Amino acid sequence: MPILHAYAIAVLWLGWLAYWAVAAGNVKATASEESWQSRLAYSAPLWLAAFLLLDRHLGPLSQRFLPADIWIPTAGVLITAAGFAVTIWARVQLGTNWSAQVTVKHSHELIRTGPYGLVRHPIYTGLTLAFIGTAVAIGEWRALAAAVIAIASFCYKLSIEERVMLETFGDEYRDYRRAVRALIPFVI
Repeated sequence: MPILHAYAIAVLWLGWLAYWAVAAGNVKATASEESWQSRLAYSAPLWLAAFLLLDRHLGPLSQRFLPADIWIPTAGVLITAAGFAVTIWARVQLGTNWSAQVTVKHSHELIRTGPYGLVRHPIYTGLTLAFIGTAVAIGEWRALAAAVIAIASFCYKLSIEERVMLETFGDEYRDYRRAVRALIPFVI
């Protein structure tokens, strides 16, 4: 990957992480939360995905799966940026209802506006795009493996969130599930 694209990917990820850390300070108090074992089940794979993105010396995983044409990493950077834009839009829309782990907040609200009118889990949609974009920008098997691992982790966490939202909001959430897809508008 050309150095300019590598810097762009690094700036996007670091900027997103900084925003996420700052935004995490403005949330409602937690009424109930999942166990640490449940959280570890989807967090540990994400740490593995991060390691795969950062370590450039992984033998066969460091081989390219995409050609080194200049337009490919450029497309990857743009896809990554679009993914982060979706996550930030969704995070802003959630406001104080957001949490990094699966929780129910005091006075928790079911948000159905903004990106939540398009998909039920737009943060995972955006992060999926970001991981895919990063894999395209890097163009190596390790990045593709990181994307697959991250997406599997998001799907697992999504299943936990779905159960908690059904328990919390009942028929209101059932109606929402019938009307709005989980990750890809009109598809999944």
